Amino acid sequence: MIKFIATDMDGTLLNKNNEIHDEFFEIFEKLENKNITFAAASGRQYFNLAKRFEAIKDRMMFIAENGTFVVYKGKELFVNALDKNVAIELIEIGRKIDNANVILCGKKAAYIENDSVDFVKEVQKYYERYEIVKDINEVEDDILKVTICDFSGSQNNSNSYYNDYREKLQVTVSGEIWLDITAKGANKGVAIKALQEKLGINFDETMVFGDYLNDLEMMEVAYHSYAMENAHEDLKKVARFTAKSNDENGVVEVIKSHIF
Repeated sequence: MIKFIATDMDGTLLNKNNEIHDEFFEIFEKLENKNITFAAASGRQYFNLAKRFEAIKDRMMFIAENGTFVVYKGKELFVNALDKNVAIELIEIGRKIDNANVILCGKKAAYIENDSVDFVKEVQKYYERYEIVKDINEVEDDILKVTICDFSGSQNNSNSYYNDYREKLQVTVSGEIWLDITAKGANKGVAIKALQEKLGINFDETMVFGDYLNDLEMMEVAYHSYAMENAHEDLKKVARFTAKSNDENGVVEVIKSHIF
């Protein structure tokens, strides 16, 4: 019996037009009636996710910023913050990467220094609350992660700039142009593991969906682990099952066939 479902957003629950299928909200009601906890597990900011699920935001769970900030039924469960001095080191490296921009992701807002049209357009997709500041090193907030928006491609460009930090931090390629750096052990999988213990839910009762490399750890904490048909090949190797693509409403289709 499934008791907990967590799904990534981009490339997973959202289609290529950045839309949630209308059928999802009907399915959510049915899950709620069966006392199945539903979570959006994403690299997106909490405020962005809450807006996407406005009608049900106080009835579901959000595993935001790649597992560093968890809110359930409107209440904060935990924060896994990044040390400020370490964040400053990461920012200084990011500033030197060609064709890339740094985002300092805080609990209150995301902070950026560059106001170029293309960059701000990308920021607005994932961050509902953001501020353009003179120096992000001077921001006072709980730091959840440092993110690099790399227009040259994160996997083959900015990813290599942080090789020296891999042993003490979580460095994750989370999208074609996105690199997320969080505290060690801060990822979607660790967050879900902690939630399983807190809610009394086991491995066999957990279902997860994902499409990219920031979903790898999430695949390891659930028996019912699904990589989308459009997923990164490395994720498909770790997931136990495959769902139809995000444009075929794959998440909802699996839930319908498995639970209802």
